[in-house]
Amino acid sequence: MTTPLFRDDAYLRTCEAEVVGVNERGGVLLDRTVFYATGGGQPGDSGYLELEDGNRITIATAVYDEDKRTVVHVPSEGQALPAPGMKLTAHIDWARRYRMMRMHTALHLLSVALPFPVTGGQIGDPEGRLDFDMGEETIDKEKLLEKINGLAGGDHEVTTEWITDEELDANPGLVKTMAVKPPRGSGRVRLVRIGGDVDLQPCGGTHVSRTSEIGALALGKIEKKGKQNRRVRIRLTD
Repeated sequence: MTTPLFRDDAYLRTCEAEVVGVNERGGVLLDRTVFYATGGGQPGDSGYLELEDGNRITIATAVYDEDKRTVVHVPSEGQALPAPGMKLTAHIDWARRYRMMRMHTALHLLSVALPFPVTGGQIGDPEGRLDFDMGEETIDKEKLLEKINGLAGGDHEVTTEWITDEELDANPGLVKTMAVKPPRGSGRVRLVRIGGDVDLQPCGGTHVSRTSEIGALALGKIEKKGKQNRRVRIRLTD
């Protein structure tokens, strides 16, 4: 199991770590990491591992191992791999991560502005999207854009808290996503809260600490996906 430092502090850019192994596919396993592993529609971090002699191993992405608790750092091809027991410093591509944090938080606001069940989503840079089960409901683009930018500009605090699996089962309305289930397995589930009552839902991803960090948003393409689903894209404008 890897200690996921990003879960408690999404603003950490580096950390010291020890190599605990290299898996059969050449993925590097560390005892602790700042690298977010792909999950919940958010891509894994890229960056590099800096060895004690100054050499670097470029990391293309990070994913979870089959146990869903060990982060696998996937190197770019053709690099020498570290040996178990080696000490190193992990560095994420902070500019990319921060944009993912802004977009992920913005998508939470989109789910507030369009209060329909979410059937899918993807966090990207500079664009992200959510799919909504909204039947024949129409979307007023101007009002939607005004709503999400108003929420983003409201400078709402973004915090995390934890509840037990049993508490989540007793409050199924907290789960907005139909396709992506909240991360379970440890006996407790992480909630992300925006403002006092703007939004509260299970999420294991990384977010900014205040909605004002998101910046101005623009609407992308809106299209139908089947009878019920509507795909809505938003973009960072800087």
